Amino acid sequence: MSDHHHHDHPQPPETQDAGSQALAEALRSSFVIVKIAMAALVVIIFAAGFFTVGPQEKAVILRFGKPQGEAQKMLLSAGKLYWSFPYPIDEVVRIPITENQQVKSTVGWYATTPEMELAGSDQNAGPSLNPQIDGYVITADQNIIHSRATVTYTIDNPRDAIFNFASGTNHQFNLAGVSNALQNAANEALILTAARFNVDDILTRDRAGFEDAVRRRVSELAEREQLGVAVDKLQVQVESRAPRQLKDVFAQVTTARQNYEKLLNDATGEASRILSQAGAQATSITNLAETARTNFVSSVASDAEVFTKLLPQYQSNPKLYAQLALAKAMPQMLTNVQDKIFLPQRADGKPRELRLQLNREPPQPKSAANP
Repeated sequence: MSDHHHHDHPQPPETQDAGSQALAEALRSSFVIVKIAMAALVVIIFAAGFFTVGPQEKAVILRFGKPQGEAQKMLLSAGKLYWSFPYPIDEVVRIPITENQQVKSTVGWYATTPEMELAGSDQNAGPSLNPQIDGYVITADQNIIHSRATVTYTIDNPRDAIFNFASGTNHQFNLAGVSNALQNAANEALILTAARFNVDDILTRDRAGFEDAVRRRVSELAEREQLGVAVDKLQVQVESRAPRQLKDVFAQVTTARQNYEKLLNDATGEASRILSQAGAQATSITNLAETARTNFVSSVASDAEVFTKLLPQYQSNPKLYAQLALAKAMPQMLTNVQDKIFLPQRADGKPRELRLQLNREPPQPKSAANP
């Protein structure tokens, strides 16, 4: 066997320089592409950082969770172009300031779903309440009812709305806390107010008073906690119902109360009618009596005046006055007498005899005005 020795022959310098040059050209081309891509990426990131604020909202830039700017300067208004770093360095928080927000209480209503409420149906009530899913409130007279409140609000102070739940100096964004706080306020207001009203007042007699008390309590809590909502525009709609398990019983009580109120109203109306009629009769009788009294007094006064004027004549010659008065009265007294016979007194004082024939036809009556 013979040994074969292999020897590596180096490439010529011309070939080696050509390969290195090609590699260097390729690397330079790659670096140019990378630079262009990085520049394009920087441009895209820079351009993506521009944003505007809508006409019905405010905005705040949070950098690593902290607001940029102090006091009111941190609130960005509409009409300008702003720029921020991309997330997660910066976060743009938009706060609606005119849009109505809505939240519902959760403490006092029985289990239901939005689909059931839309269809107007309820789940099967069962024999009793289920504390795990059915909410309720207790009234002042120790009855159980269902009650819920719907709070409609607008953001009035965006800074308070975002940072009123901050701890220490680390301002942490928590816009959802406004809804949670108002929901808790509605729950607290329902529980507290229901404990001060009787069940009949809440369900029938004083529904408006109960609802107003709940509204005032929610507004007080929102203002005290500085939630950043417009308290003067805060709307609270309250709805209350009897437990479904006692629906029939409450319906019977309601019917009995309506009948009672109807009877009471009818009795009150009848009493008013009788009193009014009696008052009218009393007024009529009083007026008639007053008229009769006035006429009688006038008549007496007139007669007194006539007698007062005639008294001097009578006192001057009583016999002559009596004859004149008799002559004046005789035509009136003898108006319907057909035959008039005057019997003077006899000189000897003896009575005269008068004989009358009474079998004739009675004369027709006449009046003193037309004899």
